[in-house]
Amino acid sequence: MKKKQGFRFGLFLVTIGIVYGDIGTSPLYVMKSILEGNGGIGETNEAFIIGSLSLVIWTITLLTTIKYVLIAMKADNHGEGGIFSLYTLVKHCGKWLILPAMLGGAALLADGVLTPAVTVTTAVEGLRSIESMNRFLGAGQWKVVAITLLIITLLFSVQHAGTSRIGKAFGPVMLLWFSFLGITGLVHVLGHAAVLKAFSPVYALRILFSPYNKLGFMILGSVFLATTGAEALYSDMGHVGKENIYFSWPFVKLCLILNYLGQGAWIIRNQANAALYAVEDLNPFFLMLPELLRPFAVLLGAAAAIIASQALITGSYTLVSEAIRLDLLPHLEIRYPADTKGQLYIGTVNTVLWIGCSLVVLYFRSGARIEAAYGLAITVTMLMTTLLISVYLRKLRKLPALAAAVLAVFGVIEAVFFISSLSKFTHGGYVTVLLTLILLWIMVVWYRGTQLEQKYSTRLPLREHIPALRALHADKEIPLLAHNLVYLGGGSDPETIDRDILYSILDKDTKRAQAYWFVSVNVLNEPDTMNYQLETYGTDFIYRIRLNLGFKCSQRINVYLRQIVQDLQARGELPRQDKKYSIYGESTVGTFKFCIIHKSVSTKTELSSLDELILNTKYSIRKAAGSKVKWYGLDTSSLILENVPLIVGGGENDRRITRAPTAGLEPEEA
Repeated sequence: MKKKQGFRFGLFLVTIGIVYGDIGTSPLYVMKSILEGNGGIGETNEAFIIGSLSLVIWTITLLTTIKYVLIAMKADNHGEGGIFSLYTLVKHCGKWLILPAMLGGAALLADGVLTPAVTVTTAVEGLRSIESMNRFLGAGQWKVVAITLLIITLLFSVQHAGTSRIGKAFGPVMLLWFSFLGITGLVHVLGHAAVLKAFSPVYALRILFSPYNKLGFMILGSVFLATTGAEALYSDMGHVGKENIYFSWPFVKLCLILNYLGQGAWIIRNQANAALYAVEDLNPFFLMLPELLRPFAVLLGAAAAIIASQALITGSYTLVSEAIRLDLLPHLEIRYPADTKGQLYIGTVNTVLWIGCSLVVLYFRSGARIEAAYGLAITVTMLMTTLLISVYLRKLRKLPALAAAVLAVFGVIEAVFFISSLSKFTHGGYVTVLLTLILLWIMVVWYRGTQLEQKYSTRLPLREHIPALRALHADKEIPLLAHNLVYLGGGSDPETIDRDILYSILDKDTKRAQAYWFVSVNVLNEPDTMNYQLETYGTDFIYRIRLNLGFKCSQRINVYLRQIVQDLQARGELPRQDKKYSIYGESTVGTFKFCIIHKSVSTKTELSSLDELILNTKYSIRKAAGSKVKWYGLDTSSLILENVPLIVGGGENDRRITRAPTAGLEPEEA
């Protein structure tokens, strides 16, 4: 029994370190932003503070606890969470559902670029509250930017270690952080218990219409910052498991609310302190602490802010992997550092996020300017998630009343938050919108391009073409290209084959080989399983291979095929391949050539100009994303790279040229 509790506490630490960084650092700036929006601490009173605290408490409760923890996390796809996993569950309910899925996913990935930038920059700037560090940083921002870029680089450089190791390293720090939030907040709550009235939603509704609230509904733009990490709970579910989030969230929420209440109590007691009116960028989080404790709070807050980036980074890996499965993004190399498939690492995504974060820091150069762009995208994701959840509840769970309630309640709340966040557009929100539109365009291009490829692809019955392959295999007049000619991506149906493969063998530079291999790779949910399935069609020269590889196994196809050749030869299912000349001596395993086929768009097709642009853009993106040559360990192998047209011929409107009579043909003019 003790062993079980110890193991659970270890997972609790991992969850604390991975999932809650973003929402856990919100006390650093939420009340600060609310005060600034209302004109400063001198323009507040007890009614305004209690109303603002009530808005914060009920925003966290409604959007995070009820929507995500209690409702959304029930809609998991084999343990995976996030908007793309949710779409996978409901995609058969309507073709139009792909639109909110793409928009929400693009917005969340855009937010993943901004979150590390804003949290790390704000953390570094927080060092200015320590006098010695303020002198070191000086009046300009170049040292702040340089330190921020260094920290961001270090953060992204350790991601390859895996979220489990990172979570174990970050977990104790975040546990200390949340404990610090709760204790320091509780001390001030005990000194002014009137703030406990904020638990009543009546005060939240009153403040929206109160004359003390100078921003009106626009105050929600600042309040919303208290729940910006809520989506990460759902996205990171596959990394840590839903049970660990259920177990840890009550502790996290208690600490957050206690700290907000403590800040509110301090503001109420100091609202008449004229000495505070002149304080620039007044931050109640730090000022409510004893002066001797502030350096420790700044350093701990800086560490927590850096760790906050982890939730969006790991969530981005999950989102991209789901998007790849849905054919919304190009295939990328995915690594699994741990023994859990949900814990993954995508090097290309890591690099793009690092570059994006660095550019955002260089462009804005200060945390206050980045905050203007922060939070707008996540409201879009929340709205799209609400829409998909309502479909899930209505169509799959058969709960129409609950589906309508979710759409009505959360849809209205998040729409109001979105409208209030639009006020940030001209102050930096345009960057979020631009990033979202770029990512959305990539998804639309990839999705539409895949649809066009499927429309124009042709699969032929392989058995009907075996006689032609047999004749070619036996034709000694054609030089032997290789003992083993290998094509990747044979498809899941063993009875059919892509026309382009047969066209490559028989028509385009006729290729004679001793054995033809059509290989596909199937990634399993188990970490270390390695086996293969074989179909020979009653021949000794055609082999359809399906490699079943555990998600932690290397996908070095060339190595596995050599082993399979030896295995089949030992069983008498494959003739010897005598290879006389080699630095290793004679061998029964012959030469290999791997043929990689890429689709291309010819200049004259029946495609519209838009579809032609989409396909050409998709192929450019695919080229930039990387090559299966490297992913499958073929970079040291003998390769044949071929381009084949997506559409053979120019379309139905092609006209056949005819021969004209030669009589009376005039010679061309000189």
